[in-house]
Amino acid sequence: MDEREITLQTALARLKWPLRLTWAGLLAERATRAFWPVWTLLFIAIAAMAFGLHEAAPLEAVWIGSVLWVLAFGWYLVSGLMRFSWPSRVDALERLDQTLPGRPLAALADRQAIGAADAASTAVWQAHLLRMAERAAQARHVEPDLRLTRRDPYALRYVALTAFVLAVLFGSVVRVSEVGQIAQAPMRFDAQASGPSWEAWIQPPAYTGRPSLYLNEVDRAALAVPVGSRVTVRLYGDRGVLSLAETVSEDTEEFEEGQTNFDFDIARSGRIAVQGPAGRGWEITVQPDNAPEVRLQGEMTREAGGALRQAFTARDDYGVVSGEAEIRLDLDAVDRRHGLALSPEPREPLVLDLPMPIAGDRSEFTEVLIENLSEHPWANLPVTLKLRVADAQGQTGRSAVEDIVLPGRRFFDPMAAALIEMRRDLLWTREAGPRVAQVLRAVSHRPEEGFRNERAYLLLRTALRQLEDGIANNLTETIRDEVAEALWDIALLVEEGDLADALERLRRAQDRLAEAMRSGADPSEIDELMQELRDAMRDYMRQLAEQNDGSEEQFAEGERMEITGNQLQELLDRIQELMEEGRMAEAMELMEQLNRMMENMQVTRGEGGEGSDFDQSMQDLGETLRDQQDLSDDTFGDLQQGEGEGGGQQQPGQQGSPQPGQPGQQPGEQQGEGQGDGDGRQPGQGMGDLADRQQALRDRLDQLGRGDLPGDNTEAGRAAREALDEAGRAMDEAAEALREGDGAGALDRQAEAIEAMREGMRNMGEALAEEQGRRGDDGQATAEGGPSNERDPLGRNTGELGRIGTDDNMLQGEDVYRRARDILEEIRRRSGEQDRPDVELDYLRRLLDRF
Repeated sequence: MDEREITLQTALARLKWPLRLTWAGLLAERATRAFWPVWTLLFIAIAAMAFGLHEAAPLEAVWIGSVLWVLAFGWYLVSGLMRFSWPSRVDALERLDQTLPGRPLAALADRQAIGAADAASTAVWQAHLLRMAERAAQARHVEPDLRLTRRDPYALRYVALTAFVLAVLFGSVVRVSEVGQIAQAPMRFDAQASGPSWEAWIQPPAYTGRPSLYLNEVDRAALAVPVGSRVTVRLYGDRGVLSLAETVSEDTEEFEEGQTNFDFDIARSGRIAVQGPAGRGWEITVQPDNAPEVRLQGEMTREAGGALRQAFTARDDYGVVSGEAEIRLDLDAVDRRHGLALSPEPREPLVLDLPMPIAGDRSEFTEVLIENLSEHPWANLPVTLKLRVADAQGQTGRSAVEDIVLPGRRFFDPMAAALIEMRRDLLWTREAGPRVAQVLRAVSHRPEEGFRNERAYLLLRTALRQLEDGIANNLTETIRDEVAEALWDIALLVEEGDLADALERLRRAQDRLAEAMRSGADPSEIDELMQELRDAMRDYMRQLAEQNDGSEEQFAEGERMEITGNQLQELLDRIQELMEEGRMAEAMELMEQLNRMMENMQVTRGEGGEGSDFDQSMQDLGETLRDQQDLSDDTFGDLQQGEGEGGGQQQPGQQGSPQPGQPGQQPGEQQGEGQGDGDGRQPGQGMGDLADRQQALRDRLDQLGRGDLPGDNTEAGRAAREALDEAGRAMDEAAEALREGDGAGALDRQAEAIEAMREGMRNMGEALAEEQGRRGDDGQATAEGGPSNERDPLGRNTGELGRIGTDDNMLQGEDVYRRARDILEEIRRRSGEQDRPDVELDYLRRLLDRF
């Protein structure tokens, strides 16, 4: 073996696996091009058989298709075998060598033709072979070309493959095994063609969910089917040989002689029989479809806002389709007095759709009807309630008639309740229009006594004029309904008031709760009003805290009486507990105490503690917290802007961004609009101003910490100081991060500082409350001192322990009561003069509310 052969064998040994893979790819390529029609036909045949196409198609079509398929399969198989050639190792080498530059494998197989005796020529030849061997060693296997677009332009192979995959997923392998029975089908077909035959089906109603019955394959002689099932019978062969007899339809009658098609519904039990050669019969038992049932579940309750809530249970053999609730006025049970003494105008019954389960079984279920009918004319009047449900067959079921009072919203403000009553009377009958107008004019005679909201009074006067004009022109239903809608809106305005005013909302919530306790409201209404009172109390306390720049956890009544938010919540919980136990008298007494405390808090609001060092500390800390939040926002904005422009701040020395120590730049001063403008921003530069502001805030916090803080000797005071120390450490780290250009890290530390300062403010508020609580024992002595000598605008002493007035009589003699009446009339007169200052009008109205 010469040196050339050694080099060739070495190169081929290195190409062992690339050569094998190339050969396998060449085999797959030739087999695909030769036999793709064969496996396409196989996939189509398997898919057709798995989906039962041979069972659904006529027998002649199955045979013709089978023959054509066999011919096509044989043709493509033979032609594929003729075109297919088994690839050899030389073919693989040739395919692999074609992908290499310079055809190195062919070069290694060459021999030196001339100059073999020349040493120099031989050396050149050997160098050439070594270079070709190195190129051959870099060879990689060649992927086969399996594209068949030119041979299969319509992608029939993909259609066949998709059908095969669907057949595997959703078809039946059993049907494929039944293909062998086709060979016997011609004999059966000939037998049917030579004699009579029949087919029969029973199709139950769709709503039952029952499957169809093909009677030719049913071996049982007795069948139970739902009523209303559809029977279909077809007779084949000579006329008169086969006939049908049945006793299950509603109108059983003799069929025409020679009739071959029959369709009828099963209405009763009986027999169906196909009479004649190969005939059969079945005993049919009807399964009745019972009417649905519905019944009320528990008593009707009133939800928040006056919505009715009524549970019910319904059932049916095959499922309830729909349902409705019918509400009628129980005129005999109505208290026919006042505006209801007149005969009512006729109204159609109120019909509500019953809720049905969206998914699941409807054969038996329990649902809840919830509807707010507060604006209906029958709200809070006796009515009758009856439920009705229906099934798919049209059968209906009804519940027992229930006598109830139709739930509706209840109004506890006397004026609002009067407006709603007049609205009800007007909707009862238009003949009550004159009486309604008279009553509305009477209740609005002195608006300062009945209306807290001037807008409500003006709206009522407008509605009253509209009603009187309508009465003068034969009041129509349209005008009546417009006035009724206006009265409803006015009543809501009077009842709920202006919720933007925290104090007005608190007063209104107290009055509504007191009226509900006096009138014996439902527990659900009491709960709703208690929650409203809690919300109003919380808003009022927050408003007082903001006005006093103090802690939200504590509120002081001047210098004599103090109460915390937790104590107020405990008082509200106690009131609710007493109401739940039915001890309304005690609950009312606590409500009066709560009202007096709220009045005292209103009078003394902002008078005490304005010069206190502790209050100043709280204000300074709050201002520091706000400045820290602003700095955090600026840091975030600077970080976002830097990321959007490629990162960084302005370079030092650029105009609009003075550096630390530069003239005109104070610590903590906001930067001008020029900061961050222009080009040449570099990461980590330009944050020095933010770092200086952070350091200034740190110095301010340190100065606050060196001063006296509330409750230094209490646990809450020590916790406050620890929180401020933690905030200082976080500020130091934030300033350091800003100097290093780490905006993200600075944001994290600033967030920690903000949270620590908030925690410190909460602890300081608790410490201040504890200190003032310890000094509360000195309140009586203070009440008798200088502050108690102050007088209110009527010349009365401000009282003791935060009370308005004293127990001393301002007037003595026989004319005390006359003088009191004169003063009350004068207060009413002045409160009605709208040109007076708002402060004076507010004070006069509070006097009227109290007296």
